[in-house]
Amino acid sequence: MRYDGGYHETRGLADGRVVRLRCIRSEDRDALVRAFGKLSRESRYRRFLVDVPFMSASMARYLTEVDGKDHVAIVAMTDSLDLKEEEGVGVARFLRLADEPHIAEAAVTVIDAYQGQGLGRVLLEALTRAARERGIQIFRSSVLVSNAPMRRILDEAGGVVHHDEGDTLVIDVPIGDPEPHWSDLGIFRVLRAAAQATRAVFLGEDDDQRGEDESPAR
Repeated sequence: MRYDGGYHETRGLADGRVVRLRCIRSEDRDALVRAFGKLSRESRYRRFLVDVPFMSASMARYLTEVDGKDHVAIVAMTDSLDLKEEEGVGVARFLRLADEPHIAEAAVTVIDAYQGQGLGRVLLEALTRAARERGIQIFRSSVLVSNAPMRRILDEAGGVVHHDEGDTLVIDVPIGDPEPHWSDLGIFRVLRAAAQATRAVFLGEDDDQRGEDESPAR
């Protein structure tokens, strides 16, 4: 399995900056909290569908202590200015559903200073491959009922409404066959179009235009 505790790779971004990708570790907790503090209020809303003002200790522990099978998270790291520690600039994660093990809820989050440089797409590609290694076939997320443009985009990308939860729809998007042409995958058509939508973003904004952000996940 490639995307396990030993996974790491270096990727360049559109502006020339370089990030290191690897699986998250429990010792990343402080870096995660610092990165959360660098998210704008709008970015936090898009990620959680509510305004989350700070990351609690229990939330930080839950998000960093993953099992690597049903809960997988891949982080993008850079060095701090003094080169003494790593700084988190993005994370992609999925949570497998216990009663539907071929489905996982997925999310990608990129701090504001790194949006618009292709990092969301890089993280999502790695997360999608990691999910396939573990038998995941579908990524699931939620979109506001009032967001008609995004609902139309998801429908065009092959998304299927799973069920209605009041003011949100739960939508499934297949993640394709192994090693697809990424630009042809429905999930990336959503990425390209999402920059023109507001609030309920499925898996991020257009990383070639105004910047990838994050998706709501529970």
